[in-house]
Amino acid sequence: MLTTLLYRSHISDDVTIKTLEAMVKKASERNASYDVTGILLFNGRHFFQLLEGPEAGVSAVYDRICADNKHHNLVELMRDYAPARRFGNAGMELFNLREHEEFSVLQAVLNRGTSKFQLTYADRALQFLRTFVEATEKKNYFEVLPAEHWEFLVDELMKPQASDVALPEGQQLFAFQPIVDPMSREMVSVEAKMRAPDGGPAQDHFAGLTPQETYELDLHSKAQAFAQAASLGIEGRTLSINLLPMTLVEVPGAVDYLLREIQANNLVPEQVVVEVTENDVIPRTEAFEQAVRQLKAAGISLAIDNFGAGSAGLLLLTRVQPDRIKIDHNIIRDVHKSGPKQAIVLAIMKCCSALEIAVTAEGVEKPEEWMWLEVAGISWFQGSLFARPAPGSIPAVAWPELR
Repeated sequence: MLTTLLYRSHISDDVTIKTLEAMVKKASERNASYDVTGILLFNGRHFFQLLEGPEAGVSAVYDRICADNKHHNLVELMRDYAPARRFGNAGMELFNLREHEEFSVLQAVLNRGTSKFQLTYADRALQFLRTFVEATEKKNYFEVLPAEHWEFLVDELMKPQASDVALPEGQQLFAFQPIVDPMSREMVSVEAKMRAPDGGPAQDHFAGLTPQETYELDLHSKAQAFAQAASLGIEGRTLSINLLPMTLVEVPGAVDYLLREIQANNLVPEQVVVEVTENDVIPRTEAFEQAVRQLKAAGISLAIDNFGAGSAGLLLLTRVQPDRIKIDHNIIRDVHKSGPKQAIVLAIMKCCSALEIAVTAEGVEKPEEWMWLEVAGISWFQGSLFARPAPGSIPAVAWPELR
């Protein structure tokens, strides 16, 4: 099956044009041995390459490309299939954009095509090529330092805070995970994540319960979350709690219950954020919207968790207007080297900016993920890179430091 792969990267500072020409010649011969052909565009600072060939061959070539230190910040833009090769003359053909006039460079690239059909920009791969040549997305070619340039050091002055609330037999334990602004070195919020009494996932505790019993347990467990959080001294920070959307609908007086428990633990409603996940089914939309109105009227904020994981995220934005969204960890994972994920994150940010909705990136595990997202404009982060959830306590945060 003929595979097409496109990527973009930054040239390393120590690579000269002579080095580049020799590299291309050697790579062209190697690519040909895998039956891989294509074209390499260079604008003086960035590479754009289109590779075509058998799937295994393209993957093998791209793995070698990713390991080459002559460039960095590789971003895979597209991996798709095609009926015929577009550029089949050589294993790798170098096209230096600086050697052509701006008005003629696009046609000059098309003239290198070998397809029996005329190459046109209706082709998605060639749309990417055109975008690179015209530099219309150059502002989003973010430079990200390699991970080894950073170390993450636990703040020695910030000792873990443990809850002194005694847990009755069979009660739910909560693990607390900070939400941080790394550049300001500030813990801005704390999320209370429910655990089963034995410390296992919350889903284990819900197993075997009827839907109504699940909603009742989901709501009433938050009394314990508020009590543990209050004992940890979260003054000046917000507290995020997770609720099933239908808990607010199916349990009578759910919002009033939350308000009573907030007050009982000397917290204030403006300090609390209720998180609902996008991928939870909300069959009674109007009733859920009414419950959200009650929450907001009382001063409690709403966040959509796991945004992008389900199918109703954009629709929810039009219906309930959350105060914050948390981008799902599956989108965040390896965002620094995935063109599709980068495009989705930038689109989410643009949409939320227009709606004045704050954005948090959750599930951040790698320095490169954090760096790309920070440069893209996100300020709040949650993930094991900074601190893992700690049962019954708020863990110390590991802050980024340049080596």
